[in-house]
Amino acid sequence: MEPMEHTEQQPDDASFGTRVRSAVIWRSGTQILGQIISWGSTLVILRILDPSDYGLFAMTQVILAFLAFMNGYFFASSLIQADTVEPHQIRQAFGMLLIINCALALLQLAIAPLAADYYNQPMVAELLRWQSLIFLATPFLVIPEVVLSRTLDFKKPAMVNLLSSFIGAGVGLAAALSDWGVWTLVVAPISVFWSRAIALTVLTKMYILPSFDFRGAGHMLKFGSTLLIAHGFWIVQSQADIFIAGRVLSAHDLGLYAEALFLAQVFAARFVPPLNEVAFPAYSRLQNDPSAFSYSFQKAARLVMLIACPLYIGMAVTAGPLVATVLGDKWLGMTPFIVIFAIAMPMMTLQILFSPAINAIGKPRITAEISAFGALVMPLSFLIGVQFGATGLAWGWVAGYPLLLAFTLFRTGKHIGVDTHHLWRATWPGLSTAAAMGIVVYGIEQALPPLPAPAVLAILTISGGATYVLLLFLLARKTWNELIRLVIKRKPPTPAVALAD
Repeated sequence: MEPMEHTEQQPDDASFGTRVRSAVIWRSGTQILGQIISWGSTLVILRILDPSDYGLFAMTQVILAFLAFMNGYFFASSLIQADTVEPHQIRQAFGMLLIINCALALLQLAIAPLAADYYNQPMVAELLRWQSLIFLATPFLVIPEVVLSRTLDFKKPAMVNLLSSFIGAGVGLAAALSDWGVWTLVVAPISVFWSRAIALTVLTKMYILPSFDFRGAGHMLKFGSTLLIAHGFWIVQSQADIFIAGRVLSAHDLGLYAEALFLAQVFAARFVPPLNEVAFPAYSRLQNDPSAFSYSFQKAARLVMLIACPLYIGMAVTAGPLVATVLGDKWLGMTPFIVIFAIAMPMMTLQILFSPAINAIGKPRITAEISAFGALVMPLSFLIGVQFGATGLAWGWVAGYPLLLAFTLFRTGKHIGVDTHHLWRATWPGLSTAAAMGIVVYGIEQALPPLPAPAVLAILTISGGATYVLLLFLLARKTWNELIRLVIKRKPPTPAVALAD
């Protein structure tokens, strides 16, 4: 491995903006392509497998998520935020990751039968045992990604992620067509993790020996431990619904609920995190310029919501024909869940944009406080909602997320220079035009004669897209021009807007 420089020069503003733009293009562009590949195989697999298969898989994901948050990534991520990094620190991080992930794999093997007893599903134990292989791949993919993130070099990991998407899709399709049932959902992710680990290690030539001498790693441990606590609370709030409902709902109903949530969260869970990965190191470089930091956050929020709002509102008003066309009749039971989740998802998308900003200015404790609040509010919402069945459980998202977003803004606003007025002004163009689009699309759907679901979906999608673009052009011209500049302009106009350009 090439030794990293002891001192790293801050890039000039124009160069920095160009690198951020390139990072966003590579990270998000290949993410979109990778997701298209993944979704294509997922849709085929959904048509082959049963909702009960996805219900069983969702039960295992709760356990896996509760353990995976401790996989050591947050210790390694301190290398991104640090001003300088020595080769020995990378070896220390590698050593930590090896110890932690081997321990987690053994722990998952031990608790697998307990989880099966909790859900009263013996198959859960077997699934969890094989899923423990994911932990053994983690150290070999985290270290290369962290090192490359420091320099905003997202080209290599982006290409690797694209390759792993092809591999995962191929393995998943082969397993589903071979009647592997629920095991399809286990072997595909394992193939993705291991292919990423091998490819990243080879591509970056990260052939290093771990160090188990952790003297001098205090900053890494302190920074990572705080983020670890914060993410632990996040896992509680995000997984509590399945954990609570797993003992109440049937595997079939849980599968409908879980897959509706998966589809509704596609943008927030698949596209926003890669943007946050770019935003964290970019915000870190702007932390000493409060005005540029605040402006960049607001612009990032505005541009993300320009995509999120029409996507979710469109999903809500086309849920019926969307499910019938894409997934088939056996999944029609998820339609009301998608409508409910689509109401909550814009708030979730906006809320998770705050995390890299507050971490970049070195205040992970606030992230922990926000996550702790979410770990209290969301499970309480789910506990109340599940009393009314799966539909009530879904409404728990709508009840809890406004409170979580309000608390997030309250705790972070003064640190990043954003208040309620700023946030409302940033999100209003996307929200208002998308709401108007939703009304138009709903009216068109009501006026349509009886047609096959694919025809209805095509008409609503085309009319909705055209309506949104027209309304954005007519009612939010400044935002429209900003969006056009983002797409076609190569060089950032000013240093202050380097993050979002």
